[in-house]
Amino acid sequence: MDFELSKEQLDIQQAVREFVNTELTKDYLLEIERHHKFPWEVWKKACELGFVAINFPEEYGGGGYGELEKVLVIEEFCRQGAGAGTAITTANFGSKIILNRGTKAQKEKYLPLMCKGEATTFGAFTEPDRGSDLTTSPLTTNAVKQGNDYIINGAKTFITSASIAKFGIVLCQTDPKVTPPYKGHSIIIIDCPAPGFETSDWEKMGMNSFPSCQVSFNDLKVSGENLIGEENKGFYYAMEFLNEVRVDTAAGAVGIAQGALDRAVDYAKNREAFGHKIGTYQAISHKLAEMATKVETSRLVVYKAAWGIDHNKIDPKICSIAKWYAGRAAVEVADEAIEIMGGHGYMLENDVERFYRDAKSTELVEGTKEIHKNAIAGALLGKLS
Repeated sequence: MDFELSKEQLDIQQAVREFVNTELTKDYLLEIERHHKFPWEVWKKACELGFVAINFPEEYGGGGYGELEKVLVIEEFCRQGAGAGTAITTANFGSKIILNRGTKAQKEKYLPLMCKGEATTFGAFTEPDRGSDLTTSPLTTNAVKQGNDYIINGAKTFITSASIAKFGIVLCQTDPKVTPPYKGHSIIIIDCPAPGFETSDWEKMGMNSFPSCQVSFNDLKVSGENLIGEENKGFYYAMEFLNEVRVDTAAGAVGIAQGALDRAVDYAKNREAFGHKIGTYQAISHKLAEMATKVETSRLVVYKAAWGIDHNKIDPKICSIAKWYAGRAAVEVADEAIEIMGGHGYMLENDVERFYRDAKSTELVEGTKEIHKNAIAGALLGKLS
């Protein structure tokens, strides 16, 4: 077993670290947090440097690397500022399905736009009344064939960056009668803006540097050429994609936890109380030790899951462990960072309260912790009578 990153991976990690330290300054992060602004200028620069599409093929303008390199990028961005970091690193959300299952024409049309920083994208899976449940009843978002086109009606919710995207993918019900219903799902590319496509933005607790949207489709006409892969195979394509997305989310959680730990350690080294640096007190030092343990444990399982994806040894159980554990660790580490910094930690200017609010989202998106515990237990126990 080798726990070393390669020189090339270390160079990528260092390049991203230098970039975010320069571009995502404290003042800039505060500005976009307070005004709920997408970091357009930093996103554009990140695209030009190859960070956003690092795991897409070079022929489309990507970096030609794998999931582990992508994880390193996400971790460094979120270590500096999770809202901005997530905004930038998820700006291509859904595009991997086009890469994995799209036609040559679809790839050539859409992927260069994303890789070059000419378009942000979205993936619409979640529906208002079902959350993570895509299997037990037909989707309310349906696509009906009309000649060579699809007519889409329905709604999706919590869709990242849909209101600012130029294109996206939508999971639809194309066969409403099949049993079980998920065997009638299809994925279709839509271009934005378009008649019949409407969005509204949610107000959120955290992750305020990008919109999370309610999306509605009202007789939206889409060419049949925009169907990804085979009709009624969309559920399987989505599950394939979501294993990777869960690891990405977990990587963001590791970055959040490390960022909170960094700030707590710095504070403990410099803050004095009762005549001593507070890091000398066992109550504080033990908190830091536990925080560091959670960060390192999260990182190891996330890297393992990413390694599996890169070596065609995807283990959904490990992906779920990474997503669940790293998300929980991020919340707990950020919470302890606030405790260590006391009243200062509660103030917006001191970063860790933002880390705490942003951390909570990593437990909710791409399946709640309960969903992932079910998946992990299911892999261990199999089917029980």
